Amino acid sequence: MMDFLEYRIRIKELPEDLRPRERLIRQGPEVLTVVELLAVLLRTGTSSMSALDLAALLLAKSGGLLGVTESSVEELCSIKGLGPAKAAQLKAAIELGRRLSAEVSGPRQLIRTPVDVHNLLKERMRYCDREHFLAVFLNTKHHVITVETISVGSLNSSLVHPRELFKNSIKRSAAALILVHNHPSGDPAPSIEDIEITRRLVEVGNIIGIQVLDHIIIGENGFVSMKDQGVF
Repeated sequence: MMDFLEYRIRIKELPEDLRPRERLIRQGPEVLTVVELLAVLLRTGTSSMSALDLAALLLAKSGGLLGVTESSVEELCSIKGLGPAKAAQLKAAIELGRRLSAEVSGPRQLIRTPVDVHNLLKERMRYCDREHFLAVFLNTKHHVITVETISVGSLNSSLVHPRELFKNSIKRSAAALILVHNHPSGDPAPSIEDIEITRRLVEVGNIIGIQVLDHIIIGENGFVSMKDQGVF
């Protein structure tokens, strides 16, 4: 006989009015808890866990919803019961939320100084445990069109290729751009490689007519403007 303590109730075994998906359809997503919303995204659990159990485990292992948001696909897949398909579903939902937030956040932000760039991205980058290289695409009046992640990992010429950066710039009809990356060490001082890559990208931008206005490096408690430092 199965030990009662080993029994895990399945969502389909719950009364219909308690199932997260059915409640969302009838009452709207705002009535669901974070665990229930995640369970709807995950859809299924495992042989030993319901989708609700798996959602609760995900939150516990990630340190909350912010931790889930900042986790990579690899980190999500390290949690028992989460494979590449479920991890991809979660990352897709998170990215859709980010893009919607950017679209409805009001008038496009105007970039006047390096401080504006730092204020725009410091919260997004402060929890990154690897180097994230971003591009802030601007229109002719230096309003933000969008911000895109170009690469993740240690900054080097193989990760940051002019072709990818300026292909996206042209696709977005950007008149100018600002490069941004973080230093997980906390020290925003530019490395020799940071300087070399920046000068290379500035040169390519000048050739094709898309100006690189600055390269901002964000550290734990501050930032460095490579333009202000006279790097280019």
